[in-house]
Amino acid sequence: MLDIEGPSLTVQDIRRLQHPVVGGVILFTRHFESREQLTRLTRQIHRLRKPRLLIAVDHEGGRVQRFREDGFTQLPSMARLGQIWMRDPMRAMSLATSVGLVLAAELRACGVDLSFTPVLDLDYGVSSVIGDRSFHRDPRVVSMLARALVQGMSMMGMGACGKHFPGHGAVSADSHHEIPVDQRSLTRILKEDGAPYEWLGDMVIPAVMPAHVIYPKVDRLPAGFSPKWIREILRGRMGYDGVVFSDDLTMEGAAVAGDIVDRAKAALEAGCDMVLVCNHLDMADQLLESLVHTSDVASQARIRRLMPSGKAVRWPALVTMPIYQRALEQVRSINESV
Repeated sequence: MLDIEGPSLTVQDIRRLQHPVVGGVILFTRHFESREQLTRLTRQIHRLRKPRLLIAVDHEGGRVQRFREDGFTQLPSMARLGQIWMRDPMRAMSLATSVGLVLAAELRACGVDLSFTPVLDLDYGVSSVIGDRSFHRDPRVVSMLARALVQGMSMMGMGACGKHFPGHGAVSADSHHEIPVDQRSLTRILKEDGAPYEWLGDMVIPAVMPAHVIYPKVDRLPAGFSPKWIREILRGRMGYDGVVFSDDLTMEGAAVAGDIVDRAKAALEAGCDMVLVCNHLDMADQLLESLVHTSDVASQARIRRLMPSGKAVRWPALVTMPIYQRALEQVRSINESV
């Protein structure tokens, strides 16, 4: 999965997206000018290939929300839902479902297939890169609110991606710029941070993204490059059978695996189904020139299952739907209460 240059496809974009090893596109804020432009862009991308490419975005709410204008609803941070839980758990669950529904409905109305959400990291109060992206410190609260959010997304036909397995919240270093190291034991990690992944499973969270964090008491490799974490613990011990995406391979936390080609090979060999190369088209070109196309039937089947279900409701019809209007009122009530 890679990105494109700007808000419309260039000849070079098309060349890259037609390469046989490319299976998806990730969009960022620079790819958005208006709902009409975004819809036109996603339609063009979908028409390039059969089966069509998966179009994804980091659209969590709070400070990580790529599209915020021209009708897109400002979604609350997940920490806000956790705060409401402390006063009224049932209301927090209902609100989380509404947030998920609005999030998925608006993205699908513009042709986006998947959002890399929810964040399942626990909030230990030490990670600036996670912070209010986390629902809560308690894994039980995280699991319940994540389940509700994902239910709302699924009502609009969109899957979800839990991140960052097994947990990024207990380290202060930002894996975008550093290589975080978490010194905790496997038992402690799985009891706390790993619990939501085991409790929710692939029937609720159909995709997972491992962290670019090293847990030296478990493995010397970051989780996203570790067969022990992905094949042995996630797939084997937890029985997880959903899609495993790598986190962005251009991040500093991935540098321990070598150049971009080595990083991609290491992530795929560790058990990732799809690797992400973001914001560095030069690295994407290097990878496309070097990576040999292989047909992994199991990975392809998992990714196909992740494609949206049902026909998307386009924006003019969406804004008149009672279920969307009710959810929108709920989301606005969160924003107004801040």
